[in-house]
Amino acid sequence: MTTTYDCTVDDQRAQGLEHAQRAISEKRCVVFPTDTVYGIAADAFSPQAVTMLLVSKGRSRTMPPPVLIPRINALDGLATDVSADARKLAEAFWPGGLTLILHAQPSLDWDLGETKGTVALRMPADDIAQELLTLTGPLAVSSANRTGHAPAQTAAAAREQLADSVEVYLEGGFRPAEGEAAVASTIVDATGPRLRVVRNGAISLDQLREHVPGVLGLGEIPMAEEEPAAEEPHVTPAAPAAAGGSSVVTPGDGASGTHDAAVAGPDTQP
Repeated sequence: MTTTYDCTVDDQRAQGLEHAQRAISEKRCVVFPTDTVYGIAADAFSPQAVTMLLVSKGRSRTMPPPVLIPRINALDGLATDVSADARKLAEAFWPGGLTLILHAQPSLDWDLGETKGTVALRMPADDIAQELLTLTGPLAVSSANRTGHAPAQTAAAAREQLADSVEVYLEGGFRPAEGEAAVASTIVDATGPRLRVVRNGAISLDQLREHVPGVLGLGEIPMAEEEPAAEEPHVTPAAPAAAGGSSVVTPGDGASGTHDAAVAGPDTQP
C-alpha cells in the first residue's frame, strides 16, 4: 500500500523513515527529498529493486542510476583506484551537490545497469536523506519523475508521476526552496588521468578548480602535443609549444571530435 508521510512532523517522520527502511529491505521503491530535487530510491545491491526503479521511471538499463551514500568513508567500499584529486573534491564538497564517477569495486555483488565497470557516487546534504541512508546503507537513486518529465520538487509532485510504483513517499517540503529552480548535482568523471566535468550543476568549475586546478570543464579536452613539423627546404619549423603545464581546448576552438561523457552514463538527477 502506498503511503505518504509528512516529515515536517516529528512523529510522521519517524514512522515514515521506519516504513521506508522496511520497504527498501523488501526490494521496493521509496521517494525522499535530497538537497537538489526529490529522488526515487531502491536497494543498490538488489538487481530486482534496481529494475523496479528503472521501470517506475520508464528508463532502460543504458542509463544506470547513481548511488547515494551516508558517509564519505563509504567511498572506498564502493569504488577502487580513487585518485588523490577525486578525494580532494569529495572532502571539499561532500555532503553536497557533487557526483563523482569512479571505478566500481569489482568484488561487489550489484547490477545497476550498463555501467561499464563504473559507479556514480554522491553524499547528499539533506537531513532526511542522511537519516534514511544511515538506516539503509547505499541506495540507487534517480530523480523522482517519469523519464522526459520535470524532476519533482515535492513528494506530492513525485506521486502524481510515479503513483503506486513507489511504496513510501517522504514529504519534506520543496527541494530546493519554493520558487527556486531545481539544480542538479555537478558530475565529474574521475576514472581517467585527469578529472573532467561531464555535467554542469550545483558546484561551479571555478569552485572545483579551487581544490583541483587541473579539472577539465565541460567540453574541454587536453591539447595533444604537437608533433615536430617535417623539415622542408625554405620552410621554418613550427615553434615548440610553450612550457608550463598542459593546455586544453574546446571543440569550438577547433578540436576534433566531441566530448565523451558515457563512462557510466549515470542518470541525470538528483
